[in-house]
This record gives sequence, C-alpha cells and structure tokens, in this order.
Amino acid sequence: MTSFDSSPTLPVWRMLLALAVVFVLLATTGWTTIRHQRGPGDPRALALSAWARDRVGHRALPDPTAPARTIASFFGSIGPSLGARLADAHPLVVGNLNGAPVTLRYRANRLSLTRALAAERGRVDDPRLNASGRHEALRRVHRFMSLMRRDRQILAFDPSGAGRTAEVLGDLDRAPRVSVIVPGVDTNLLTFQKSRRKYSAPAGMAESLYAAERSAAPGSDTAVIAWADYTAPVGVGIDAAMGRLAENGAVRLVEMTDALPGTSRVSLFCHSYGSVLCGVAARRLPTRVTDVAVAGSPGMRVESAAGLSTRARVWAMRDADDWIQDVPNLEVGGVGHGADPVAPEFGARLLSAAGATGHAGYFEPGTESLDNFAAIGVGAYQRLTCASADSACRRGISGAEVN
Repeated sequence: MTSFDSSPTLPVWRMLLALAVVFVLLATTGWTTIRHQRGPGDPRALALSAWARDRVGHRALPDPTAPARTIASFFGSIGPSLGARLADAHPLVVGNLNGAPVTLRYRANRLSLTRALAAERGRVDDPRLNASGRHEALRRVHRFMSLMRRDRQILAFDPSGAGRTAEVLGDLDRAPRVSVIVPGVDTNLLTFQKSRRKYSAPAGMAESLYAAERSAAPGSDTAVIAWADYTAPVGVGIDAAMGRLAENGAVRLVEMTDALPGTSRVSLFCHSYGSVLCGVAARRLPTRVTDVAVAGSPGMRVESAAGLSTRARVWAMRDADDWIQDVPNLEVGGVGHGADPVAPEFGARLLSAAGATGHAGYFEPGTESLDNFAAIGVGAYQRLTCASADSACRRGISGAEVN
C-alpha cells in the first residue's frame, strides 16, 4: 500500500473488513456496484477499432489479445520498416502490445505521450474546469512531460482514467536478468513518481534498485521494470481488502513476464498490495520467473508458500516499524488476504529489512532491504542477509550457504 506512511489502527482495519463482508453479501444477493467502463469514445477503444480495420498488404493485423509469441512472429515477418509504420499509426495499441519489439513500444508510447500532453494542455484552459480539475490537469501535463524525457523508456502507457504505465531501466533486449517492481495501492500515472519521498513511488523504487544492482554486480547487464500497468486500489478501503483488482492485475503481470524478450531470468519485487497480486499470479507465472520477493505484505491469498504452486523461490521481509503487521491475517468470503508471509510457518525465505523505516521505506538506499533485493536481482544469493542470525534463508541454494 505504497503511499501510506501513517498506520491505520487495528479497529479501523477490522471495521473495513466487516464492511467488505457486507458488500460481498450484497453482491451475492443481487446488488451491483457501479464500475467505470470504457465507452465508445474512449481513446483506447477508438485505437483498437482503427487497428482492427487496418491491413499490412492484404494481411489483417493480429488480435491484440493474441499470445505474445503470435504478436512477435507477426512483427518479425513484416520487418522493422512496416513495424515502425504501425507504431506511428497505432501508438496506443503498439505501445501496450505484449510481443511487439520493445524499441517499437518505446517509440509508440512517446507518440502516445505527445498526443496525451496536447490533449491535457487543452483541458487546462477549459473554462468549464473547476480549480480542482485544473490542478489535476496541470499535474498530468507535468507527468507526461517528465515521461517524455529522451532518457526514459516507457514500456506501457494508457492515459485513460487514473492511467497506467511501466518504465524500463537498462537494456531489456540484452539483460540476462530482469527485475520487476510491483507496487501497491494508490498507484497511477500521477503517483508513478514523486519529488518528496522519492523511493516510495514506482519510478524511484526502480531507480534505487537499478543503481543497487549495478553496484552489486559491476559490469553486468541488468534491467529493472517499474510496473504500474494495472488498476490498483485507491486508499485503504474495500478494494484493498479484497482480491478483485489483484486478480485482474495478475493476468496482466503474467502476460508481461511471458512476453519479455530473450531468455532472461526474472525476479519479482512485490510491495504491499502488489504482493497480493503476485500471490494470485504465482501459479501461472512462466518458469523464467525464478524469485518472488514480498515486502510489507498483507498476505498472498494462500496459507503457505507451498500453496502458491510456483517453482520460484519465495522471499519475504517486513520492517519492525511497518504498520502492515497490525492488519489481521485472515480471509473470510473473499475479504482479507490470508496468512502472514513473514510468519515462520508460512514457509517463505525470511530476509532482513534493517534500515527500512515504515511501510514505504524498503527501497531506500543504504537499507538491508534494498541490498537484499539487489542481491536477488543479480543472482548473488551468497550476499543475502537473512532475518535470523543463521543462513536459513539461503538454505538449498547452490553456492549460497555461507556463514
């Protein structure tokens, strides 16, 4: 639950869980909640419609929901020139198309950002906007301008609603190891990066981890993805206490990791509600995902690490000052996220988070939590600092059982 530093009290959490149960009961007896749906005038819907009508010669363009290998095969068959034409003609589709060459996605998303920036600048001057709306439009203008910097590689971008995005640090095509950061609640375009409390936001988390990995393994090629390409819960409320958004996000995470280029090994670093998402995704993750590390987790919607049904190593840590420890570890009627991943009986490999302060401090430079993430990311397991004085967390990993 990325953006929260202060601790909700235990009674508040219990009240939220009770309210969530009421909502579940209402839903099962015929009540429905109003969802924000994409309408026919939505930019993404219009882009998909235009994509469906287009052709390359006499060939129809592939279904955007096709497997990544099908998309990759299509782009391989048409060559770079025609691929660039499609990126320029359909940036909102190509920029989010798993299986498309990543350099084309970067190109497409730069164009989508250019268009989104122009539209948002028009909104700023709209006399119908109240002061709050104008302020949000200005914030989006600044965010789009920042994401458009020449040194940034945007792997996914959708400005609809609160917005989604993902950014790559490093050479994704060449990196033998890729780290993916999966953040928690209140993650959207506006919170993707922050000036204050920089390392509590996805972009800052990625920047910190990338620097730590390069320090841990100088000269090695590594890449880090700040993955905010799912709809996260807003605040500590009903959605945060349930798994619906995690289930939707898990589908996107599995598709993204499966579509990464080459044969890179992948490590997931899942913070707070992001760990719920990773838990739901675990059984469907491709075998290239070798490690799943969770920090400040409210639960992974299973009762044990074995229940995740994954071949990946499962790591967990929690800072002593993290308020998430006060959240009841239960699951009733879909409400709550189950057992505590740092409980010994859960069966995760327990890591030290020394130096981290509060719920949002795990990626702060100089902390053992960040050093442990970096060691996992580059495969230097012998450098890990376990939560206990022994080397229990490294047990069974070849070359890592050192005291």
